[in-house]
Amino acid sequence: MKKIAIGCDHGGFELKEYLRDRLTEEGYEVGDFGCDSTDTVDYPDIAHFLCDIVAEGERDLGILICGSGNGINMSANTHDGIRSALCWDPAIAILARRHNNANVMALPGRFIDNETAWECVKKFITEEFEGGRHEIRVNKIEGHK
Repeated sequence: MKKIAIGCDHGGFELKEYLRDRLTEEGYEVGDFGCDSTDTVDYPDIAHFLCDIVAEGERDLGILICGSGNGINMSANTHDGIRSALCWDPAIAILARRHNNANVMALPGRFIDNETAWECVKKFITEEFEGGRHEIRVNKIEGHK
């Protein structure tokens, strides 16, 4: 089973709680990296902490959640070794893994229902990177500054 990191800001707190519990019920080892309530926090702080852990290999994949998913996704993508994809539909989550080798997914906590989010997470954590022609493109992502 993959080791999953999950984190959110206040806009994603309720969805994070739901997804963390579902992942745990499915037998995944889940690290919850905050936040712990609906009190306001800054999404970059959560994203940076979680992405450091994923980039260092302490967790296999990460899930980040904020209100729109955009801010936390943008923060995640500033990290070397992180390819974060904003997912709102299971098909997007599948392609993020198969074609982009994403290792973090961002979810829009205020714009996705629990069951759709769960379907996205299931696809994201079970799909594998296809490599091949996609690997050439993915290799061009890192380090272009």
